[in-house]
Amino acid sequence: MRKLSKIFISILTLVASFSAFASIEETLTSFVEPWAGPFVSFIFAPLYGSEAIFGTGFPWIVMWLVIAATIFTFYFGFIQFRGFKHSIELVRGDYFDPKDAGQVTPFQALCTALSGTVGLGNIAGVGVAVAIGGPGATFWMILAGLMGMASKFTECILGVHYRNEYADGHVSGGPMYYLSKGLAERGMGGLGRALAVLFAIACIGGSLGGGNAFQANQSAQQIGSLIPFFGENPAIFGMIMAVLVFIVIVGGIKSIAKVTDKIVPFMAVVYITSALIIILMNIGSVGAAFGAIFEGAFTGPGVVGGAIGALIQGFKRAAFSNEAGVGSAAIAHSAVQTKHPATEGYVALLEPFIDTVVICTMTSLVITITGSWVPVGEEGHLAGIALTSKAFESQWSGFGPVLAVAAVLFAFSTMIAWSYYGIKAWTYLFGENAVGQLIFKLIFCAVVVIGASIPLGIVIDLSDAMIFAMAVFNIAGVYLLMPKVKELLHDYQGRLAAGEFPKVK
Repeated sequence: MRKLSKIFISILTLVASFSAFASIEETLTSFVEPWAGPFVSFIFAPLYGSEAIFGTGFPWIVMWLVIAATIFTFYFGFIQFRGFKHSIELVRGDYFDPKDAGQVTPFQALCTALSGTVGLGNIAGVGVAVAIGGPGATFWMILAGLMGMASKFTECILGVHYRNEYADGHVSGGPMYYLSKGLAERGMGGLGRALAVLFAIACIGGSLGGGNAFQANQSAQQIGSLIPFFGENPAIFGMIMAVLVFIVIVGGIKSIAKVTDKIVPFMAVVYITSALIIILMNIGSVGAAFGAIFEGAFTGPGVVGGAIGALIQGFKRAAFSNEAGVGSAAIAHSAVQTKHPATEGYVALLEPFIDTVVICTMTSLVITITGSWVPVGEEGHLAGIALTSKAFESQWSGFGPVLAVAAVLFAFSTMIAWSYYGIKAWTYLFGENAVGQLIFKLIFCAVVVIGASIPLGIVIDLSDAMIFAMAVFNIAGVYLLMPKVKELLHDYQGRLAAGEFPKVK
């Protein structure tokens, strides 16, 4: 272990020294840009004719996710509302048996998946949505979040049902497995294998980029603005983060889950409490804020596109934030200890509710109540994390350090969750072996240092596109497997009603 630690630190030091030179950024950009540019443009291209109809483009990938969420909602009879109470019972451990197959508890699986979605998007992304779409974007963001609960329900049931369970007790699951195994059952093995491989490749790219480099970069900027030393030496901050990440992920999903089930509740409580304090300080303005949200949802105003602009920005933010339909959460939930795969569908549907309906809405309310989204004088039109920071600091001058700590915690939790997603995609492609997993973990930690040290430009755009490319392959397969999910759901509901799964507390 000591030898491994020395090798690890040596690698990080080497990467940090390389990151000090601008040439690494130029090399990455020159390698990626020729082929990444067209791919990024395709993934985020507007629907044909949407600019002419709406006055602003509607990305087709967002519509792909929204349509899927709508279909799953109706196909499963609004399960996100009918099953909400049972979801709480399962997360609370009312039906949990520690002897069940799997590696983590339902609560830990939920926290691990949430740690991959509750991140800087909840702080910065909402600021972008409200800045461009106005307060009305909040309404559509909430609606998309509620619909997305059905997507998480569907993909996570499949993740548990088709997971691989090994003799030593560890499991591997996610879209790679249910696409290949599930579609093979339906006589479409070739299609399933192709979708699984493409998904795994995209997942590795998203893991190293949006789930890692971007998080490291943004958290380094936040800490650098607060602590000048790190602002001048971002590679050192990157090395510290990389060491912390490695300490957690080297132990696998159990180690990751033990950290996320502490960090996620803590950071959510701190952030939500901060928002609630400001909302209570302005309790008299809450009614007007909700009025602006509902009015803006249907009549504007927004900076771009009026009410349609609000709809587009709300749907985009929900899709980018909770990743419902992307398939990433199914990888984390596949590790759960359970007697029946349907239980994890119920648990998973809580994610978009917590991430989007609660945390994103809190951010939006603070921005709306304080009026910070309205441009003022020379300051111009703020967006992103600058707008969110302005909104909170207008009521609480000491919020800067809290925001910086929240940004780092959000980024850290996202990185450790996405490392697991990347590892599982890696092992699907290259086999379940310890050496291969260690190689990926070392690569992942090296990227933490690079991401913190240099602006990555097109590389980050590519990784974002990779994450949403995952949704293309995932949803295409899930449509074909919906009848299997319904079969599993009916089986579970019947056995639950018959008393086969009694409460343990």
